[in-house]
Amino acid sequence: MTRLNPANVNDSFAPRLALAYAAFFLASGWYLPFFPAWLAARGLDPAAIGIVLAAAQVVRVLGTPAGTRLADRFGLAHRAILVAAVVSTAAIALLGSVAGFGAIFAMVVLYAFVSGPVMPLIDAYALRGLSLRGRAYGPVRLWGSVAFVAANLAGGFLLDFLAPGNLIWLIFAGNGLVVLVATMLVPLPRDELAQPGTAVGHTHLRQPRFLAIMAAGSLIQASHAVYYGFSTLDWTRHGFDGKTIGMLWALGVTAEIVLFACAARLPPAVGPIALMLIGATGAIVRWIATAFDPPLALLAPLQLLHAMSFGATHLGTMQYLGRAAPPGGRATAQGDVATATSVMMACASALSGVLYGMGGSLAYAAMALFAAAGAACALVARKL
Repeated sequence: MTRLNPANVNDSFAPRLALAYAAFFLASGWYLPFFPAWLAARGLDPAAIGIVLAAAQVVRVLGTPAGTRLADRFGLAHRAILVAAVVSTAAIALLGSVAGFGAIFAMVVLYAFVSGPVMPLIDAYALRGLSLRGRAYGPVRLWGSVAFVAANLAGGFLLDFLAPGNLIWLIFAGNGLVVLVATMLVPLPRDELAQPGTAVGHTHLRQPRFLAIMAAGSLIQASHAVYYGFSTLDWTRHGFDGKTIGMLWALGVTAEIVLFACAARLPPAVGPIALMLIGATGAIVRWIATAFDPPLALLAPLQLLHAMSFGATHLGTMQYLGRAAPPGGRATAQGDVATATSVMMACASALSGVLYGMGGSLAYAAMALFAAAGAACALVARKL
C-alpha cells in the first residue's frame, strides 16, 4: 500500500478517528449494562430477556458480514460508517417507542442487524487510513477503552437520576453521538478494486494463513467467556464488595490502555503472530491461576494480564489485517474476523454457563484450553 505524502496528510484523521472510537465505546458502555435493565422495566421476565439477548447475538453475526460486504462493494468507508450509524440510531428510537414482547423482539432484531457492521467498518477504515499515514493503531484505539470506562462511571451516576424505563434514551444518545462523529470522518481514497458495482474480493477466505490467524484470534478472545459472564458473580460469592470488584475490572482495562498507548513503540520483531502468542500465553497463565480462587493480593496482578490476553491478541489481529486484507475487501475481511469471534464467543459462553454451574471458578481451566488451541493455530499460521 502506498503511503500518502506527509505534506498532503490531513492531520485531523487520527483525532477524528479517536473520537469515533470514543463515541462507539461510550454507547457500548451504556448499552451492555443498561439494556437488560430497560427490558425488565418494559415488563420482560428473565427468560424473555435471555431470548431477546440471544436473538440479538445471532442476528448480529448475520448482519456483520452482510454490511461489510456491501461497504466493500460500493467503497467510501466513511459513508458506510455514517449510514450504519444513522440506521442504528433510528432503530433504537423505534425500539424505545414500542411495548410488548413481540414488538420489542422485532425491533431488537432490527437494531442488532444494522448495528453489527459498525465496529468492523470503523476498524477497517482505521487500519487503512492509519497505514496510509504511517501511524500506529493502538494509540488511537485506546480512546475507545478510556470512553468505555467513562461510560460505566457516568452511567452509575446517571442511574440515580434516570428511571429504568428511560435508560433506552441514554443508549439512543450514545448512538446519536456516533452519528455526529461519523459526519466528521476524513474521506479515504477508494481501494484499487473497490469500484461501485464490482465484486468484492474474498481471496482471504482461500488463504490457509488467514484462516489460521482468524481461528487463533477467535479462540483466544473466546477464552474470556467465563470472565465476562461470571467473574462479578464469582467474586461476590467469595466476599468481595462492589468497590473491590470495580477496581479489579478497572485494573484490566487500564492495563489494556497502557499496552495500546505503547503499541507504536513495539520493536518490529514483535509482529502479528508474536503478539497473538503473547496473548495466548497471558490467557493460559491468567485462567489457570484464576481457576484456583487466588486471594485478592494475587488476583489484582493477574488482572493486569488482560493487556496480554485481550490487548495483545487484538493488536496482533488488527496488525495482520492491516497487512494482509485484500484491496477492495478490507471491510469484508474485518467483518469475517468479527463474525468468527462472535460465533466462537457464543459457543464459549454457552459452555461457560454449564461449567460454572458444575464447578464454579474451575470453569476458568477450560478457558485456558481455548487459549492453548488459539496458540496452536497461531503456530500453524507461523509455519504456513
